[in-house]
Amino acid sequence: MLERHLLGLSGGRDSAALAVYMRQTRPELDIEYFFTDTGEELPEVHEFLGRLEGFLGKPILRLNPRRDFEFWLKEYNNFLPSAQTRWCTRQLKLAPFEEWTRPMLAKGERVFSYVAIRSDEDYREGYSSKNENLKIVLPFRGDGIDKAGVMEILESSGVGLPRYYEWRSRSGCTFCFFQQKIEWVRLRERHPAAFEEAKALEKTAIEHGSPFTWTKGEPLTDLEKPERIVSIRKEYDARIARTKARRPRNPLRPWEENQEIDEIYGVDESNGSCNICHK
Repeated sequence: MLERHLLGLSGGRDSAALAVYMRQTRPELDIEYFFTDTGEELPEVHEFLGRLEGFLGKPILRLNPRRDFEFWLKEYNNFLPSAQTRWCTRQLKLAPFEEWTRPMLAKGERVFSYVAIRSDEDYREGYSSKNENLKIVLPFRGDGIDKAGVMEILESSGVGLPRYYEWRSRSGCTFCFFQQKIEWVRLRERHPAAFEEAKALEKTAIEHGSPFTWTKGEPLTDLEKPERIVSIRKEYDARIARTKARRPRNPLRPWEENQEIDEIYGVDESNGSCNICHK
């Protein structure tokens, strides 16, 4: 029986570290790396994937959905996706993966899918396989690799972090509903065209009765007002100060000095977000 070894990349930190780790510790495996491109990814994600390809020494396969985001938005009655209704993950990330692996499984091949869930993420689970020949493997959990280990893997390999971590906490689409308000402000500054596209999609959705806006309780047309941007920045700075005051400095863990947005907003990265998009 033929075996296939697959490792999906989100453009994020953990899956990139897993790709590096597998190349270093399981060089005998012929791993196929893939990335599902929704067509709405940050340019920093594509730049990072190129950097990662250089380290891996092999191309990363791009899986493309047959239909784009706007097609599926219409299919879902112009209702924006939300944490409660994640049709974007289902249609633009999971469906292309399932379509790609279906012929493999139909031929009786055993498919091993490696997922970057760390040992310190007790409650996060990977993709739920519906086929007995599709096995989900969690190397980080099995080998005791936590967040500090991920940072060390990326730093020591020279791959480093994706550049969007300078201003955003997650990979994924430019208009992901998991973004905090400060991230929307920064998206408007760094990628104004993407912000305008998100605003146009939101306007269409609202006109068609969507109960959701991209950021909870506030349309982007309100969020981008100058006085509101000033307020969001002040509130974010106050959160940073409170977080620093609560946490003692640990000289043995210098990376903790760089506070991540999830932490500043009290969001547990192990909960809520779409694993296949952000890891």
